[in-house]
Amino acid sequence: MLENYLPILIFMALAVGIPVLLIGLGALISPHHPDAEKVSQYECGFEPFEDSRMKFDVRFYLIAILFIIFDLEVAFLFPWAVVLSKMAWAGVIAMGIFLGLLLVGFLYEWKKGALEWE
Repeated sequence: MLENYLPILIFMALAVGIPVLLIGLGALISPHHPDAEKVSQYECGFEPFEDSRMKFDVRFYLIAILFIIFDLEVAFLFPWAVVLSKMAWAGVIAMGIFLGLLLVGFLYEWKKGALEWE
């Protein structure tokens, strides 16, 4: 009965062993030359070690949220393009309406100045 579990044991050993081996080799082989610029925070757009109540520009986050929204909406085009040959005109009209609404939203954001960076 235990020999039935041998392939699972081998698979688990490989699943744990290969990543540990590769991470260990990467840590041993890679050069380590840290300096102040390399280890500084850069993702947030401002220095993280200042006062936590400092004022910062909200437009940075607004642009990021708008990018995510429009990027996710455009992601709906890929499944539609895959089944385009199987759809009738109803699918083309539905995607036209979807793209029209997307264009209206984009023009609204542009007109309101949400995409301007001064």
